[in-house]
Amino acid sequence: MLSQTFRTLVAMAVTLLVACACDKGAKTGASSGGGGVVVADDPKTVVAKYNGKTITLGELENAPGGEKLFEMEEQRYQTRRQVIDQLIFKELVGAKAKEKGIAEEQWMQAEIDAKVKPPSDQEINDFFEKNKEGMPPGTTLEMVKPRIIDYMTRDQKGTLVRALFDDLKKQANVEVLLAAPKKPKKEVEAKGPSRGPESAKVTIVEFSDFQCPFCSKAHDVVEEVMAAYPGKVRLVFRHFPLDFHQQAPKAAEASLCANEQGKFWEYHDVLFKNQSKLQIDDLKAHAQGMGLDAQKFNECLDSGRAGATVKTDQEAGQKAGVNGTPAFFINGTVLSGAQPLEEFKRIIDAELATN
Repeated sequence: MLSQTFRTLVAMAVTLLVACACDKGAKTGASSGGGGVVVADDPKTVVAKYNGKTITLGELENAPGGEKLFEMEEQRYQTRRQVIDQLIFKELVGAKAKEKGIAEEQWMQAEIDAKVKPPSDQEINDFFEKNKEGMPPGTTLEMVKPRIIDYMTRDQKGTLVRALFDDLKKQANVEVLLAAPKKPKKEVEAKGPSRGPESAKVTIVEFSDFQCPFCSKAHDVVEEVMAAYPGKVRLVFRHFPLDFHQQAPKAAEASLCANEQGKFWEYHDVLFKNQSKLQIDDLKAHAQGMGLDAQKFNECLDSGRAGATVKTDQEAGQKAGVNGTPAFFINGTVLSGAQPLEEFKRIIDAELATN
């Protein structure tokens, strides 16, 4: 019989395999491959006949409302993956605990709880400053400090659990053979600041929000992607500031003002590393600290002229079905949320193999 604490940790490990994103209340689908081979159903398969005519699977998927079919298949796939991961995690932890001659819960506490460090006062204050705009008016740090500590502790514990699960899977040579559903492709214009050669076989269009914490987490993974595929991948950044992130629109404009001076990516990195400092004065201070022409930058930011580009990006994202950040389109294949490197590689490798 598993204890409640152990059940909670197992659930945490499995939950963390699901992508996280800043969203408006509805997450777009995202697959969790982990070694499975994506097997696409033949779009020419006939699914219905009438009056001598036929309807194929491809026609069904492209018909109005066809996206719902993918969402249903994705939900079914994710549920199955979670059950698979629960079974694997329980067995692997049980084996490790048996090696040590202790209970599963004791082994987990030694591997997780003992390594959790309480957040510092500075970390707590930074978290409060970053998120206070979404709190009720008049909320003070002291009012929410216990909840912030609880959240940050759980977040840290979750990170440790996921790292532990990943390590256990590598040691056991885990291979998940469950096929993921075929991801829909979207036509998205690769328009905006970019990295990588224009002739690259794979283009990633990223819709992001500088105030979104999940976008900041995804930033590090994107850097790993670019390092793993030198010369083979082009990254295009487009803006999608969410309406509940009040500082995000101006931060997006500021990055475009930096782009006018050829420093978009450097400024982009500074913003993601300083998400608690996105006020107008902060945006100008970041530019000055980078050695940008302060007068030109401030004139650009104060004029608001970059706002038109931000709006164009938002409209393009909405047309493509983006409702949360980060959202990636890898040669048109949708990948939503702060996904691990393996998810990017799965799609990129498939594209490189066919292009």
